Amino acid sequence: MAMQPVNAEFVAETGRQIASLSAFLGGFAATFLGILLQSPNSRRHVGWAAGAAAVASASFILAVISGTALAIVSHPGAPANIAKPTFLPEVRTLILVTFACGIYSILLSLGLSGWIRSR
Repeated sequence: MAMQPVNAEFVAETGRQIASLSAFLGGFAATFLGILLQSPNSRRHVGWAAGAAAVASASFILAVISGTALAIVSHPGAPANIAKPTFLPEVRTLILVTFACGIYSILLSLGLSGWIRSR
C-alpha cells in the first residue's frame, strides 16, 4: 500500500497545531518541574517525578521547534529557497516522537507526584 501525497496546507496546519499545544504543555511541565525542585521532600520518587517533568519539558521544546519549522517550510506561500520538502519525513517523525515522549513523561510525572502526595 503506497502512501498518499499530503497537502502542504494540511501539513503546515498540523505543524502549527502541534507546536502551539506543545508550547502550552511544555510551559506546564517546566512550571511543574520548578515546583518539584522546591519540594522539601527528598525521597527518590520526587527526583523521578522531577526528572520526568524535565524530560517532558525538553521534549515539548523540541516539538515546538520542529512543528514551527514544519509549518514554515510546508506553507504554500513559502519562498522557493525555503520550501525544501526533502527533510519533511524526518521532521514529521521528530514531531511524533518528541510529542509522544512529552505526553508520556508528563503523565508519568503527574502520576508519580499524585502517588507521592497520597503516601
